[in-house]
Amino acid sequence: MKKVLVMFVFLVAGLQVNAQARVLKSVNEAGDVATFELDCTTKFQTLAKGLRYNITRHEFKGPELKNIYRLLLVMDGFYSKTLNSEMTISAVLTDGTVIDARPTIEEDGFFDGACTLKIKDPKALLAANIAKVIVHGDKDVVYTLTEQNKAVFKKNLNNIITAK
Repeated sequence: MKKVLVMFVFLVAGLQVNAQARVLKSVNEAGDVATFELDCTTKFQTLAKGLRYNITRHEFKGPELKNIYRLLLVMDGFYSKTLNSEMTISAVLTDGTVIDARPTIEEDGFFDGACTLKIKDPKALLAANIAKVIVHGDKDVVYTLTEQNKAVFKKNLNNIITAK
């Protein structure tokens, strides 16, 4: 009986760790921009070991304006000196497509470990899989995603896309 109880506790704990996040909605004071983002008030979602993320959608009112999607990547404990003032962070999809951004390094020459990537086509990202995330600096740091984290990421992205 104790073994069953212990296994149940580990199963529930494992589901809590890898569960998808709630979607938070906020509207600006003018009422023309709604923001939908993952609830990271207690912790960020995990994409790979040492790599966390948040997804945000800004929905603008009006026929000429469209939604803007952004993927925030946060590297735990990652700091690097670089030779120039920029560092590239790339998300590589399984089909070979590369999504990258060039964040500016702070004045002291250190990267703070966070970068925001613009998602141009969220439905295409939902159909594809992110295979790995690469931080290009003085040396490349590669984060490989597990199948379980890919599945949770897809659920979270779908929740952001469909949020009302």
